[in-house]
Amino acid sequence: MKIVVINPNSSEEMTKDIRAAAESYAAGRFDVVTLPTPGASKFIGTFEDVAKSAHGMSTIVREYEREADAFVVACGRDPNLALMRELTDKPVVGIAQAAIYMASMLGNSFTILQTDGYTVPNKINVVRGYHMEPYLASVRDASTEPGGRFEQYLEAGRRAIDEDGAEVIILGCAGLCDMARELSEQLGVPVLDGVVCGLSVAEGMVRLGFKTSKARYYSAGRKW
Repeated sequence: MKIVVINPNSSEEMTKDIRAAAESYAAGRFDVVTLPTPGASKFIGTFEDVAKSAHGMSTIVREYEREADAFVVACGRDPNLALMRELTDKPVVGIAQAAIYMASMLGNSFTILQTDGYTVPNKINVVRGYHMEPYLASVRDASTEPGGRFEQYLEAGRRAIDEDGAEVIILGCAGLCDMARELSEQLGVPVLDGVVCGLSVAEGMVRLGFKTSKARYYSAGRKW
């Protein structure tokens, strides 16, 4: 089995972190290829960033379509997910969708921790698009908390649990994947890294022999 993980931005540093998390999860059970997106922005924050990443992401899917068994889109905004599913019948999993649905099975409410305030309304809209608002306790900007990077997310997580009633925490960016385990241990609740959630769903789909349906929505222009 081979799963291709697409980082929709062009950051080599973030791709390195995503690759480490992906390979740690795969642990030799399957092959994983993690790639940045050529021509994309360094960070996916705006609608323009999403649009700029579309061509490069499409190129990766076309290049690996024959050898890959599934694709994972490793960005907490799930950019261009429908486009990727239109291009291939292999499973295409967005890490936000995977983490959000998984969180709803682990607790009655979840909070998503974001890297900055600008991305908060975008993430609320992602949750709304997946019809999961009833489970959403809050979306918090962790950068407003004091301390270093880990301390900011730890404090934001504590406040989400104590003030918002969150029972599960989702890390809202693929670049945060290195903190999930330690945060979970200190907070005492599940803390979900979307990269691992996405890979686990993709792996399961491949093992079950599932394909992306081409009956209608992802049919690439089939006439009815």
